[in-house]
Amino acid sequence: MRKLTTEEVALATGGTFDILEDITSVVIDNREVEKGSLFVAIKGERLDGHKFVESAVLAGASAVMVDKDHADIVVSVPKIVVEDTRKAFLDLAKAYRLGFGRGISEFPVVALTGSVGKTTTKEMIWCVLNSTYNTHKTYMNWNNDIGLPKVLLGLSSEHEALVLEMGMDHKGEISTLTNVGLPDIAVITNVGVSHIENLGSRDAIKAAKLEIVEGLPENGSLIINADNDKLSTVSEDDFEKAIKIIRYGIKGDLCANLDIYASDIEFKEDGTVFKIHVTEKFPQNKGTYEVKLPTTGEHNVYNAMAAFSVGSVLEIPAEKIVAALLCYRPAGMREKIKTVSDVTVIEDCYNASPDSVKALCETLKIKGENRKRKIAVFGDMLELGDFSDEAHTLCGKYMSDAGVDLLMTYGEKSKITAETARENGVLRVFDFDNKDELSDKLISIIKPGDVIAFKASRGMKLEDVIEKVYKELEKGDK
Repeated sequence: MRKLTTEEVALATGGTFDILEDITSVVIDNREVEKGSLFVAIKGERLDGHKFVESAVLAGASAVMVDKDHADIVVSVPKIVVEDTRKAFLDLAKAYRLGFGRGISEFPVVALTGSVGKTTTKEMIWCVLNSTYNTHKTYMNWNNDIGLPKVLLGLSSEHEALVLEMGMDHKGEISTLTNVGLPDIAVITNVGVSHIENLGSRDAIKAAKLEIVEGLPENGSLIINADNDKLSTVSEDDFEKAIKIIRYGIKGDLCANLDIYASDIEFKEDGTVFKIHVTEKFPQNKGTYEVKLPTTGEHNVYNAMAAFSVGSVLEIPAEKIVAALLCYRPAGMREKIKTVSDVTVIEDCYNASPDSVKALCETLKIKGENRKRKIAVFGDMLELGDFSDEAHTLCGKYMSDAGVDLLMTYGEKSKITAETARENGVLRVFDFDNKDELSDKLISIIKPGDVIAFKASRGMKLEDVIEKVYKELEKGDK
């Protein structure tokens, strides 16, 4: 982080300060305090940061920020008082981001959102940008109004570009984030049903995703997956300011005017090979290029095209983009593939929706072609509201289409998936209400040559099962 002063912080946040002091980091967790830290006391749903001001000072904080209701807190370090520390955290991050310039020629910033595939696409975009710029990116799941400011305040003078992931549960959240991050390029991967419980319909989800355009400058670029039924209808006329829309896809049946598209897709044991076609929209990259990804599935072809589109907007040579995509590696518990004792495990338990389950089933089918059995372990998908039963029914059909040999489910809603899978020809199906029982059963039937895919919403914590499976498999490696 570039050095700030308490005066600069107060100016950026509309607050007041009492003593001039240098700031070299900004934290909201007293356990992360170090010399030079500004501790921002944010009141959250469970904890109020104002209760930890004293411990932050004892830990070495150089200054603290509190809201007006706690202005009388007595501390031995400089104090900044603001109206609302949560909003001030955003305001500070925006001011700090603007210190890196505005505009592609100064400091290119890419923001992306979507119902599924955000993090994978973010990682691919980072690979592409980092081939040319020293690029900072969203870390872990820091994609909300607390995480995004932390990412921005992590920028240093060494960075030359930035990739921001933006998540949402409700209307207006993307608007807040994009008006802080101020991207030059925005990407929407798709519009699905994630968080439909809060938003009510896919059209409402689409409108919430399109809020990302608010942060773009005049003539900024919006990159969209034109094969998505909701995004295929988006046009330049939908916005009050001039926006350049770049459309990518595979099928092209929903939107014929594709600027970048893929063909000749082949799924192999060690990845995916396909061709990317670039039209005259990008004269410097116009042509056809063979791309290889070290991961499988059509969904990852879409993610790669989004990253290729970003690179083309930034005039990164196509050959350089192709080489960068080969460097992609999965992040966290998203389609992480590992083989232990001749058992292939696919971990994808960060989140779940029908679209992401379909994508995982596609990966399971590909990875299972040369394996003895395809096993799926599936937990409930959360936050789907009235669409939940239908969504879990769809997933049972996806399991059948993938040729799953054995399905194990965990959770009340997943029983719908289990029953649908049985009705659609999956011969061995077990449903559980207890993870320990599921783990014991799974461990008892695993054989060398199996491929096992795990999928559930984060709240189901299927990693508990995965950890037990790994411990058992690792015994066989010793």
